[in-house]
Amino acid sequence: MKIAILSRNAKLYSTRRLVEAARQRNHEAQVIDVLRCYMNITSHRPSIHYKGEELNGFDAVIPRIGASVTFYGTAVLRQFEMMGVYPLNESVALTRSRDKLRSLQLLARKGIGLPVTGFAHAPDDIQDLIKMVGGAPLVIKLLEGTQGIGVVLAETQKASESVIEAFMGLRTNILTQEFIEEAGGSDIRCFVIGDRVVAAMKRQGKEGEFRSNLHRGGTASLIRITPEERSTAVRAAQTMGLNVAGVDILRSNHGPVVMEVNSSPGLEGIETATGKDVAGMMIQFIEKHAAKGRTRTRGQG
Repeated sequence: MKIAILSRNAKLYSTRRLVEAARQRNHEAQVIDVLRCYMNITSHRPSIHYKGEELNGFDAVIPRIGASVTFYGTAVLRQFEMMGVYPLNESVALTRSRDKLRSLQLLARKGIGLPVTGFAHAPDDIQDLIKMVGGAPLVIKLLEGTQGIGVVLAETQKASESVIEAFMGLRTNILTQEFIEEAGGSDIRCFVIGDRVVAAMKRQGKEGEFRSNLHRGGTASLIRITPEERSTAVRAAQTMGLNVAGVDILRSNHGPVVMEVNSSPGLEGIETATGKDVAGMMIQFIEKHAAKGRTRTRGQG
């Protein structure tokens, strides 16, 4: 098979591993920088050009699109879909999961456990917004933030009001969420491929830090997850319509709650913590499911 990997940097661990895994299984893998692609959007013969040549003959495409290039990246992915190339994660599902508010609303609609969450742009009554999610301490997030950037823990009522006012001054959309104190600065990353969790790790934030992102000094370790956590992660990925997803779950007093569903989850942390060949499993999934023209949108909303 000929597989396209949409990634801006061929030297990234995840991209390198996917290329290795594809070649080990005798497939041809080509890394393509999405921003350098240009497209001919015609109904009778859609095409993509890259470095002066037309891209054709691909059987599958793996999107590894960063948050900052979501708009153009999904447009290129959509073009591949129009050409009948099988996407590991489809463009609509990717767009869904990148919109924090939309994804939380869809998860809530399916009855999947979430932290109590509020959403606002310019609230008239900030105190009521804080009360709505259970009062301080609470977590306040910029809707456009990624990788733990733009996430603030406000520990008192006064601090909460000040932070919300400051974010309002930026004229941006904000999410307010209850603070799950019992999680103790840790979360669980479940790596979902298809309809099963293939690997899971616990990420623990460093001392005094409530964010557990690995590049913020967090540590990863192997963890055994419960059947409830397993089913929550799979349902969250399926609600988004994603074949491959990194679902972040917190252990709260009222069961597992989903923090986020990532459509381009990193491989380094999970492969190092679990010792599993996750990249290989992704290629195996493509081998099993890829077919010309299999690009129908899954999921709703």
